[in-house]
Amino acid sequence: MRQRHCNRPGGWQGKLRGCGYRITIGREAILDVLTKYKDKHLSAEDIYLKVHSIYSDIGLTSVYRTLDMLISMGMVSKFDFGDGRARYEIAGEGQKEDHHHHLVCTICKRVINYNDFIDEELQLINKTEKSLSEKHKFEIRSHLVQFYGICDKCKKKK
Repeated sequence: MRQRHCNRPGGWQGKLRGCGYRITIGREAILDVLTKYKDKHLSAEDIYLKVHSIYSDIGLTSVYRTLDMLISMGMVSKFDFGDGRARYEIAGEGQKEDHHHHLVCTICKRVINYNDFIDEELQLINKTEKSLSEKHKFEIRSHLVQFYGICDKCKKKK
């Protein structure tokens, strides 16, 4: 899917208008849910249930269409944590404090946001990005890192 970044002032409302989209109740409700539950990695169905409980006219198809639009605009990120369901979260606007990686438990499917990077980790990522950029003549704008393993709770159960 081609990304359509529209850098307009005024937060998400300015971005929507700047890209030629209307601000609808459904879009506003979906963005509100994603913002409120930003650490929960909600599926489209989770988002639908939360939005539909407040606005019963909004259907699951509208949620999927809106999520696709928001992803193409760079406002929402879509993840696959290996559980057969796409997960969504508000994109971090490129701010360092919003950037995080994921630790995914392969047993219970718990997802842990990881953003307390140490200097060595940051140096390794920066070095890797620089090396890949030079090698492939590719401008890297962001990256996604996910680690899969077993969380402490599941290890204790074994």
